[in-house]
Amino acid sequence: MKKALLAGVALSFAMTGAAWADITIATVGPMTGQYASFGEQMKAGAQQAVEDINEKGGVLGEKLVLEIGDDACDPKQAVAVANQMAGKGVVFVAGHFCSGSSIPASAVYAEEGIVQISPASTNPTFTDERPNPDGGTYRVCGRDDQQGKVAGEFIAEHYPDKKVAVIHDKTAYGKGLADETKAAMEAAGKKADMYEAYTAGEKDYTALVSKLKQEGIGVLYVGGYHTEAGLMARQMKDQGMDVQLISGDALVTDEYWAITGDAGEGTMMTFSPDPRKSETAAPIVKKLEDAGKPTEGYVLYTYAAIQAWAQATETAGAPDYDEVNEALNNGTFDTVLGELSFDDKGDVSLPGYVFYEWHDGSYDYLNAGDEKATEEKKS
Repeated sequence: MKKALLAGVALSFAMTGAAWADITIATVGPMTGQYASFGEQMKAGAQQAVEDINEKGGVLGEKLVLEIGDDACDPKQAVAVANQMAGKGVVFVAGHFCSGSSIPASAVYAEEGIVQISPASTNPTFTDERPNPDGGTYRVCGRDDQQGKVAGEFIAEHYPDKKVAVIHDKTAYGKGLADETKAAMEAAGKKADMYEAYTAGEKDYTALVSKLKQEGIGVLYVGGYHTEAGLMARQMKDQGMDVQLISGDALVTDEYWAITGDAGEGTMMTFSPDPRKSETAAPIVKKLEDAGKPTEGYVLYTYAAIQAWAQATETAGAPDYDEVNEALNNGTFDTVLGELSFDDKGDVSLPGYVFYEWHDGSYDYLNAGDEKATEEKKS
């Protein structure tokens, strides 16, 4: 088993001071397929983090080498890629993106002694049922039960007289987020008037949109990704509908507006506080922008995942699975997201979710006229 091998190597490292030629890490996500824009975000963040860490002397004086894995947000492919990474000697993975990929891949990483920190997988099961209860599986993003609470309570408060539809794409992420939002909304006294699933990857949602129109839906909550949500927004506008579309963090990509055009105006979504707005992130954001790379969405979350692992490895004294886990469990880490630590499940200590709104091709915090929405991060 790889864990035993890593432990032996770490012991040799500690006793002899012998250097590793390189330390191989990876980021894994949807580098191809309909969600590839998120893979591009992860790749940009990982590459920049590795470049910056290597410029400062690497980790334990050794150079980091980055592998890029493509799971296309497919669970079976995710497991195959996880095994490939084990075969390449990877000791840490910043990934995956989709919860449906991260969850099955985490079992491989735990078995093979590879630390995993996801920048984006929000389904509670990812950490609630992690394969190794002592560590190995972490995330620097929030959870869908946090995100759903913010969204559900917001809908109940701000749209008490509107008919609300909650739909999902049947994935671990999409269904989980929709269910959490629906439960929070109903707990706040607002019943969902329509709840159903749709099929991801389709191009024509005319039948669904027609049903929304027939039912007189005024608010549509989409548990799913930007590609399908964008098509729905456009097709609702084509049918002359005035519906408030609300979704989650899978809309934090400029590709959403590329799909919707003006039909995306006013779309709202929940996401963690934007790290690009912090002074800490400014130099890194500038480097990325100067290189023509993305800065939105999960770029800086991937960067932070690598930072946390690197600092924990320095504390551990070797890239040993058990020792790094102990350091992650007990440490506090200075990252581009701010200072963070992990709880006993592997969830991050960072603030939760706030509301954003799409306007004129970009997203920003919801208008200051609704201060309550932007303060929900403390929930």
